[in-house]
Amino acid sequence: MKLENFSTNYHESQESEPLEKIVSQAFSVFETPPEMTVSEFADVERHLSSESSAMVGLWDTSVTEYLRGIMDAVSDPAVEEVVVMSASQCGKTEVILNTLAYHVAYDPCPCLIVMPNDSMCQSLSRDRIAPMVRDSPILKGTIAEAKSRNSGNTITHKTFRGGSLTLASAQSPANLSARSVRLVCFDEVDRFPASSGSEGDPVHLGKMRSVSYWNRKILMTSTPTIRNESRIETAYLNSDQRKFHVPCERCNGFQVLEWANVKWDSGDYESAEYECKHCGHLWTDQMRQRAVRLGRWEATHEKEGVAGFHLSGLYSPFISMTQAVQEFQSAKGHPEILRAWVNTYLCESWEEESERISTNDLIERREQFADECPDGVLVITAGVDVQADRLEALVVGHGKADELWFLAHRIFYGSPASDDLWTELSDYLLQPWRLPNGKDLKIAQTLVDSGYETQKVYQFTKRMAPYRVNASKGIGGTGRPAVGRPSKSNSARVPVFPVGTNTLKDVVFNRLKVAECGPAYWHIPETMDEEWCYQLTSEKAVKRYTRGIPRIEYIKLRPRNEALDLAVLNLASFAMLNVNTEKVASRLEDMRKPEPKTKPFFPFGIKSKKTSWINRHK
Repeated sequence: MKLENFSTNYHESQESEPLEKIVSQAFSVFETPPEMTVSEFADVERHLSSESSAMVGLWDTSVTEYLRGIMDAVSDPAVEEVVVMSASQCGKTEVILNTLAYHVAYDPCPCLIVMPNDSMCQSLSRDRIAPMVRDSPILKGTIAEAKSRNSGNTITHKTFRGGSLTLASAQSPANLSARSVRLVCFDEVDRFPASSGSEGDPVHLGKMRSVSYWNRKILMTSTPTIRNESRIETAYLNSDQRKFHVPCERCNGFQVLEWANVKWDSGDYESAEYECKHCGHLWTDQMRQRAVRLGRWEATHEKEGVAGFHLSGLYSPFISMTQAVQEFQSAKGHPEILRAWVNTYLCESWEEESERISTNDLIERREQFADECPDGVLVITAGVDVQADRLEALVVGHGKADELWFLAHRIFYGSPASDDLWTELSDYLLQPWRLPNGKDLKIAQTLVDSGYETQKVYQFTKRMAPYRVNASKGIGGTGRPAVGRPSKSNSARVPVFPVGTNTLKDVVFNRLKVAECGPAYWHIPETMDEEWCYQLTSEKAVKRYTRGIPRIEYIKLRPRNEALDLAVLNLASFAMLNVNTEKVASRLEDMRKPEPKTKPFFPFGIKSKKTSWINRHK
């Protein structure tokens, strides 16, 4: 066969479409990204999934209009870093997802997302990224499902044509320094540890991964925490500090939404409205949402290359003013809850009061308890501190709305190496406490600090485990949970619960500031002497810097602080129980009711239908 005939026959037998497709794919790597911002891309390509959103279907930026300016800043070549200090439920994580989707589809590059811990990385990958890729047609097939045998695509590392995605924990320095990336996204930076292992600030480590790219992009989001310690607030203050201004329907005056302008009638949350600061016109929720759709971002400072955005919950379409007022009213009497509300709704950092708790005020407010357990006590906990020559136990009663009673402080003198001393302690912890209704209540949870005579503590808690007596270990640093997951990596194989001491000391000093009886008030009995009161206030919080990062530490003002440590252990014990105080109160109230009189049961001899039937059939 001649070559010409072979060639003709071959081409006649093959369709031209596959060849064109191959050529098109080969040259597609040279295509430039389309002239489209991240918000424009999201409006036509991003689909919301039922697993992660109540609004399923095509993304619509107009629902959260304030996100448009943030996403467009990510697309702005003049902006290298985007900082989003946002309230909860405002969509800040969606900005990260839309940015990621845009780069996977139109501008592929190495991407890194840094989360506070490993579990959050896995949750973001499974619950948010995987459904987004599955349900968005333009992304479908770009990233295969995670397979353990495919190193190119796991839960925390994924490859796609022209780029890759790595999800790294801020606690893992190895993941933060593994590869160079062009896009770096930090989510919830205020929950990051002060240092990633011994390598330093995780935000700095993440940014260093992108220094080789001239067109790098850094996106940082979070709700703020403590003033002068908040990473996101520091970053925002180092930006052009943009604020979202919305117009009034009546006067067309633009303004930043502020909580001081939310008005409502006392006790009537449904009456909540927003007052225009220019003309005093009152807005309903519908008017507020219409105003947000017409809003615009305005920079308040000059800063090249860094766009900062501040966004409170007043802009969110998902939280009504009625809900916000209810949450505010519930939080007012609880310093910790109020702090969380200020952080997560107002999007403002919390400024701790600098003054110390007055010990003299605590001494003067001591009171006499009429009963062993005053009326209102629902649950009893205990904490035990181990010293070289004694054991100290503090028993505490907990009531509704975080009200608390210090019931007893007992010192057991002797060597902790002696078994007799621990036997004396166990007898004390197992004794019942008499309620005003005459019923007995036992200690529901006890934590024993394992910092001294550790093996003896392990032996004691192992023997007392059936009575919910556990070992604990104090863990310093900010952002720690009140009680973490227990570890059994010790010689006795007993669970040891990590206790966030700084977190709970914050709670102690906030509660001691509550001066009126009721929610969050702490009752101190006359049996607690002045020395005990001084020990309870024996520390203060100071700001110190570690590798340039500010953090709060507690320092001793007096040699002895056992009362404070025991109060912390009791708060941790109560947190472990996760008590529904309303249900417990209801059950105890039923116990107060007089028991119904039961008729004595006589099987024979009583004239009733049953006995008559028996007599008839004898």
